[in-house]
Amino acid sequence: MGEPTELEGYRALDRMSDALLAPATGGLSPAALTLALTDWAIHLAMAPGKRAELAQKALRKAGRLTTHLAAAAIDPETPPCIEPLPGDERFSDEEWQHFPFNIMAQTFLLNQQWWHNVTNDVPGVVPHHQDVMSFAARQILDIVSPSNSPFTNPVVMKRAAETGGMNFAKGFANWIEDLNREATKQPAAGTEAFRPGKEVAVTPGRVVYRNRLIELIQYAPATQTVYAEPVLIVPAWIMKYYILDLSPENSLIRYLVSRGHTVFCISWHNPNAADRDLGLDDYRRMGVMAALDAISAILPDRKVHATGYCLGGTLLAIAASAMARAKDERLASVTMFAAQTDFTEPGELALFIDDSQLNFLESVMWNRGYLSADQMAGAFQLLRSNDLIWSRVVHDYMMGERSEMIDLMAWNADTTRMPFRMHSEYLQRLYLDNELAAGRLMVDDHPAALQNIRVPTFVVGTERDHVAPWKSVYKIHYLADTDVTFVLTSGGHNAGIVSEPGHAHRHFRMTTKRASDPCVSPEEWAAEARSQDGSWWPSWSDWLAGHSSAGKIAPPPIGSSENGYAAKEAAPGTYVLQR
Repeated sequence: MGEPTELEGYRALDRMSDALLAPATGGLSPAALTLALTDWAIHLAMAPGKRAELAQKALRKAGRLTTHLAAAAIDPETPPCIEPLPGDERFSDEEWQHFPFNIMAQTFLLNQQWWHNVTNDVPGVVPHHQDVMSFAARQILDIVSPSNSPFTNPVVMKRAAETGGMNFAKGFANWIEDLNREATKQPAAGTEAFRPGKEVAVTPGRVVYRNRLIELIQYAPATQTVYAEPVLIVPAWIMKYYILDLSPENSLIRYLVSRGHTVFCISWHNPNAADRDLGLDDYRRMGVMAALDAISAILPDRKVHATGYCLGGTLLAIAASAMARAKDERLASVTMFAAQTDFTEPGELALFIDDSQLNFLESVMWNRGYLSADQMAGAFQLLRSNDLIWSRVVHDYMMGERSEMIDLMAWNADTTRMPFRMHSEYLQRLYLDNELAAGRLMVDDHPAALQNIRVPTFVVGTERDHVAPWKSVYKIHYLADTDVTFVLTSGGHNAGIVSEPGHAHRHFRMTTKRASDPCVSPEEWAAEARSQDGSWWPSWSDWLAGHSSAGKIAPPPIGSSENGYAAKEAAPGTYVLQR
């Protein structure tokens, strides 16, 4: 009788050990990193051809650099022998074009290229381990980049000469301020200018339903008539909902309301230790389904245009699949923004997801009952360490400047937590086991099969998405037996979605695949789809209108006192303010 209790004690000891180790490793499993390093090192040692190739490449790169040095000594205008990768702006300033800094930059870029060769295409290495080693090499190279030292960065040296070194004094003050804010759990400097309900999340509306997990906001109409079918927005639970209701000029919710749509939006509760046992299905039942039930009570006999963003889109796909199997026909359409349904190629986030890492992460969450916001933010920053970490070190601490805070950056600093059980289930069942795409994800004892969805679907991918790569998002074409309108827009996971009309330098491509049309690869699709300048928002609004009932009606009241969904607090409600 005592054996299960003893086993639980042993497992608890294991979890406690991992949880104590986590702060020293940044939440990364040392076992996972060691396995990747060992796999790579052993196979490299067993590959004399690969080692010979690397030696040859090293000699060739040394020759290129020597030739460049000789040519530059004769003609200072000699073009560089290697260009930075697209998006790498570290060496773009004019000061980097002069000796000796141009040589430092060229040497670094050649080394970076060589280390990419070292960590990739080693025969026999597990692909995941190869990606981990390539990622680790990038982190080390970013640390030693000449742009990150005040003694080798000519831009910093120039600023020091101009200010008499005051840039370092200001940078030190910025560093102390940031340390103090982090120690006292305050948001980043400048975020106080973007308060939900004051400067952002100001579209008029009311909370019309609340449970343990969500507040449902219904927005006030802005037109004399509206489309009959309302829009329900399901944001990801790892973010505050108001990314879709930022400042008035770039609020997607405000835009939809201005185009005659009745909009409802879920605002998720920020979980704490008491919510540790909330699972993925709780989020479906108490989130998507509870919101639909509320809308059905407020607007009886109306179908709903359901829209999900990121993880909210994945959750919506699960809910829509289960509804289709149960012949629940309340959905008029399904829209997914940067949401994956097949996780075989989930992008760079997969670097932090394997069995070893998941076990380590579960131990950390088991200790607290949730995954903290700082752990999630750290992982995302590492994926783009050059942009999100080192560029800030140079700009804020060496140059002594402060980047101007904008609403999207302030929202990004307004982080949330995730419950232990839900996050563990999500990573295991979707990322590692890919149960949704495989038809093995069970809802109410039945598989949630995406093939059961028959309503038209609108799917948005973004060109520079590190969280949900567009080619992964595109895989909905292979899983859905319905009409799929696919949009590929410029920008990244967030900026590509917050793409209001009038935003400069934006473009998108859009096509519709009928259920009977053959599938094409993402590469074929990209080659054939025509690029359009501007925002994709008007096209989506027109698509929603085209899948709504003919004609418009008078705006509905906010809430329904008769059905128990009376209007409560004004938007943005209370959950969005939880810290």
